[in-house]
Amino acid sequence: MNDIDPNNTGSTDTTVPAEERQWGMFAHLSMLVAGLLTSVLGGWGWFLGPLIIWLMKKDTMPFVADQAKEALNFSIVVTGIFLVLMLLGILTLGVGFLITMPIMVIVGLAALVLTIIAAMKANEGIRYRYPFNIRIIK
Repeated sequence: MNDIDPNNTGSTDTTVPAEERQWGMFAHLSMLVAGLLTSVLGGWGWFLGPLIIWLMKKDTMPFVADQAKEALNFSIVVTGIFLVLMLLGILTLGVGFLITMPIMVIVGLAALVLTIIAAMKANEGIRYRYPFNIRIIK
């Protein structure tokens, strides 16, 4: 059962039911919602939305499980990048923030754009793969 598009060519699986496509979209968008809801804590909760959806739907909806894992892996990578940049800023007694803050803005905007693209593709029934993603959860 290898119907995942490893080359991200955009092949559409027309057999994916509308409900699964919608949940796949929610898996990607839940990163943004969880990030906003945990913004009081610095926005580190990006991974909570995809994790919850993956745990709820992994046994019943294969497309949703695939997209939730992809979103979960991407959110872990983005969180890791932000954590490293934050530590660099702190370890340099704040001077490093002159460099890391613009990088954080760029990474944040890229993550926002890629998440929206992923949500749109999932809603079309396309198994989206984030570029530069490390697949920690398999």
